Amino acid sequence: MKNYIVKLLAMVCCITVISCEAYLDEDPIGLITQNQINTEPTAASITSTVNSTYQLLSSTLNIVGQWNWDDGTVTRNDFLLQDIASGDMQKKWNPDGDQAWMDEIAAFNFTSMNPGFNGIWSYNYEGISRANQAISTLNNEEVMSSVQMDAATKDRLLGEVYVLRAFYYFDLVNNFGGVPLLTEPLEDFADAYDVANRNSAEEVWTQINKDLQEAVTLLPAQKYSSSSEPWRVSLGAALAMQAKVALFQENWSEVINKVNELQAHNFYSLDDHYFDPFDVSKEYQENEVIFSYNHVSGVNPARGNGLAALMGWGFVAPTDDFVNAFEENDPRLGYTVQIDEQQPNKLLGSTDGNYKGNEDSPGNKVYIRYADVLLWKAEALIQTGEVEEGLQIVDQIRTRARNTQMVDGSSTPSDALPNYAGTGMSQAEALQALRHERRVELGFESQRFNDLKRWGIAEEVLSDLGKNYKDFNNLYPIPQGEIDRSGGQIEQNTGY
Repeated sequence: MKNYIVKLLAMVCCITVISCEAYLDEDPIGLITQNQINTEPTAASITSTVNSTYQLLSSTLNIVGQWNWDDGTVTRNDFLLQDIASGDMQKKWNPDGDQAWMDEIAAFNFTSMNPGFNGIWSYNYEGISRANQAISTLNNEEVMSSVQMDAATKDRLLGEVYVLRAFYYFDLVNNFGGVPLLTEPLEDFADAYDVANRNSAEEVWTQINKDLQEAVTLLPAQKYSSSSEPWRVSLGAALAMQAKVALFQENWSEVINKVNELQAHNFYSLDDHYFDPFDVSKEYQENEVIFSYNHVSGVNPARGNGLAALMGWGFVAPTDDFVNAFEENDPRLGYTVQIDEQQPNKLLGSTDGNYKGNEDSPGNKVYIRYADVLLWKAEALIQTGEVEEGLQIVDQIRTRARNTQMVDGSSTPSDALPNYAGTGMSQAEALQALRHERRVELGFESQRFNDLKRWGIAEEVLSDLGKNYKDFNNLYPIPQGEIDRSGGQIEQNTGY
């Protein structure tokens, strides 16, 4: 019975036996249960618990359940809730009725029953469940004293899962606002009833900041937390997440302070070539990626990039509006997506279409890279009146793009992407330039919809694209199944 409860509660607030989704009848891939930790504590099993916490960041297919399109759990849905919702991406190159629920999100004609919301909720809360389990174990002195793990390794692992839990809550609070806040493993149904309530968004942000601050004190002061496993969360990722939290709360001085703190470590720099952070052949050998999920081919459990499989079925295409946003001779368009070949290169990790249709492809999912961080700082500087200094940073990004050859190997014209600094831009014009630069630099990286919302321009931009966007769509609806299973204790967002 207890194993069933653990599986049930891992998805959060599923507190009745009836009506639970079919995928809950199977253990999510890679899960080490608390029973195993309690009865068989070893350094390896504890490390496995930490490692399993990463899995919910992946684009691997069927991490939760098997081909449950109707639950939105076939793969992680960031590309849908960010890129497609924002008008940068469309579902398919040749639109059809396949997975019509995705079209509903694209048009903002959805209800709280749409699988996309259940999918991201499920992935994030499964990640939180695993993080809570790992944190509880690593902080359990009795358990840790019985295993052979040195203090430095324990601290590093603890710092990793604090960042991961903060990331999952960051995604939840931006998608849904206030959500149930769980920081301890759930043991029984009584615990589930106790937590089946929404905490305020402010409380969630407070917990995110607390977790990130804990992580900063625990992670080693080096670029890679583990030289043998460079994919692990690092101090740089923790500091970058702190800067990103400050950005979303419009705490401009803190954004600048945190980016400066990150830069002082000298871990990262812009790669010479725009595509290097995404190139499979250069993973963990380049200088720009700060936080990513390490997709690997040919391992069990699977860790391949399943989005590449969807591309083989015609999914993931640019909108005309996205393509038209690029300035003439901007090489970044071709590296993001090659239109004639229908290849989203950035998501495939190659420019030859080699991995298209391969559900076990090795292209990593990049969540934070240094160019993104630089643009946070540029935005904060412009917002605080340091317009020229901010534009100089934007120009670093444009210069790198200008110095990157076109995807076909030809040279990018030297007069492409001229600098902004020194042109006498006003603060308003500089902000417009910054927003443009973020769109083309970070296209298809699941940043755009959050940007539109935090800038307060989502309704204007998306209405102009013909979407049925309303103010209340700033938050997505809580999945209706979660509200039903909580017995109505979880309240729905306004407008749904």
